[in-house]
Amino acid sequence: MNWQWDEFRQTGRDYGQTDEVAQYDRSHADFRDLTKEAQSSLDQIDAGPKTTLLDIGCGTGWFAIAAAARCQTVIGIDVSEAMLSEARWKANTLEQKNVRFEHAGFLTYEHTGFAPDAITTTFALHHLPDYWQAVALRRIYGMLAPGGRFLLRDVVIPDCPRLNEPVQAFISEQSQAGGDFLREDAEGHFREEFSTFDWVVEGMLARAGFTILDRRIDSHVIATYLCKK
Repeated sequence: MNWQWDEFRQTGRDYGQTDEVAQYDRSHADFRDLTKEAQSSLDQIDAGPKTTLLDIGCGTGWFAIAAAARCQTVIGIDVSEAMLSEARWKANTLEQKNVRFEHAGFLTYEHTGFAPDAITTTFALHHLPDYWQAVALRRIYGMLAPGGRFLLRDVVIPDCPRLNEPVQAFISEQSQAGGDFLREDAEGHFREEFSTFDWVVEGMLARAGFTILDRRIDSHVIATYLCKK
């Protein structure tokens, strides 16, 4: 379609740049326990030795590679070639043979072969405006195997009387965790990217066909939704 959103155009931080990619894992480790988060996510989606997993917005591949230790097949996709280059280097270094990486995103990935048993996406959906988020979620639902699980983790704004309070609280936490770098990163996120309200996300999930099994919000705006097809 001539009017389809260009998901390969970077919004917010430009993860097509190698210097941004180089500090991605290090900066996120300042406010996330990546190992604990990966294992928790794999537990939630019931990952096992027969699981085919698709990770959308895989970034530097840390989660996809962790998942490969528990799953039969893992496919990581991302719109940044620079991110994928780092992910492939990690997988080759660790000799992970059951994980592969493809240059694609929510709107352009075309799955072939057996339907994924589980699909995950972490801090990626907010790169799309609301309309295209809804399109993406419906595409995910269509790709997922019957009864499959979908895990969405992203920055989502809870509806409350003072809408700025959870946002400002999160920015303050980021500043404490990583100084000016994380503070400016968080400010840029809300200024330039497309995080939306919890009721919008939950409505889009429901309209896509998902049943929400579990919902959690940490650090004021970090939402995790476990869903089932």
